Amino acid sequence: MTAETKSGQDWRADSYSVHAHFVPALGQPVLELLKPSSGERILDLACGDGALTEKIVASGAAVVGVDAAADMVNAAKNRGLDARVMDGINLRFNCEFDAVFSNAALHWMKSDPDAVIAGVARALKPGGRFVAEMGGHGCIAAITVAIVAVLARYGVDARPIIPWYFPTADDYRARLLRGGFIVDYIELIPRPTLLPTDMAGFLEVFGARFFSHLPVEQRMTARDEVIDMLRLVLCDEQGRWTGDYIRLRFSAHLPG
Repeated sequence: MTAETKSGQDWRADSYSVHAHFVPALGQPVLELLKPSSGERILDLACGDGALTEKIVASGAAVVGVDAAADMVNAAKNRGLDARVMDGINLRFNCEFDAVFSNAALHWMKSDPDAVIAGVARALKPGGRFVAEMGGHGCIAAITVAIVAVLARYGVDARPIIPWYFPTADDYRARLLRGGFIVDYIELIPRPTLLPTDMAGFLEVFGARFFSHLPVEQRMTARDEVIDMLRLVLCDEQGRWTGDYIRLRFSAHLPG
């Protein structure tokens, strides 16, 4: 659920568990698409704190979790999981797994999505499957536009520092096909998501990189301006915040 350190994010397990626990909690549909079974060897790519990895292990599969964030890997190890620090763009496995699973992470691997797919293909045995969910085209569009607009007031062009990549189904299908996969299913799924805390908590976990480009004394003011801009469309009359999420879910496999 977290990804390459090149994204500029400082992933902390404690903050993630408070403000972003909805990420693994909403991962059940993609787990059902994976259909893990006893005796399989499965790689959980960007495993985060291991909340979903535990569920795969419960199926009887042998699971290795990898994540670029050491703090998240330590949290996964504290659950008793086999978790390792590894960048998703540079996977170091060769023909070891029956399946590769990933939830809410591939969109953070923006710098080279094709390298991620190539690494997954190398990690899989012939006939192995790749099952994942990630942010899709239009995901958190309102949040992104608000951040870009506010930072522009401070003289910062935020567009080149957007750390995520939200592809269309056609885009990612083409990448999978080029990577040697047969695509069994791929779909964009709108999923408005009630945030467990508020927009400040969301920005703390997922948007800190943007505000780091401002002087320290301006960061909180700019963050509050983003929140005020979003209040009209993402906050209800009871003060509950909803993220404008769109997910891309897919299942693919290598030829046998």
